[in-house]
Amino acid sequence: MEDVLIRIRMSEHDTHYAGGLVNGSRMLDLFGDVATELLIRSDGDEGLFVAYDNVEFTAPVYAGDFIEARGKIIKLGNTSRRMEFIATKVISLDQAAQYKSAAFVLADPVVVCIASGTCVVPKEKQRGV
Repeated sequence: MEDVLIRIRMSEHDTHYAGGLVNGSRMLDLFGDVATELLIRSDGDEGLFVAYDNVEFTAPVYAGDFIEARGKIIKLGNTSRRMEFIATKVISLDQAAQYKSAAFVLADPVVVCIASGTCVVPKEKQRGV
């Protein structure tokens, strides 16, 4: 199965906590978008996200960080699609720099969230793309 990848920059709008900290649920929003693309590619339909069975937040995300969210279908059922997701921080603002706009590309991306879950595409909506 192919991977799907999206990259997005977290903005001040994404923050929820002091110090520009982004709410962890924002990673789940990204995983939802990845799942939608995976379903469109596999079935020609957006389908429905039924449930996450695991979510782990492993590092903080701040406004200005660039996050890559990646996912893949790991198991195909009749209508269900089991998926795994990972979000990594690939660019971060340099808090110690002289200018607030300074940033750097991380040599080793930091895993900020991992998850797995199940989506469903009703049989009548599957187009077998």
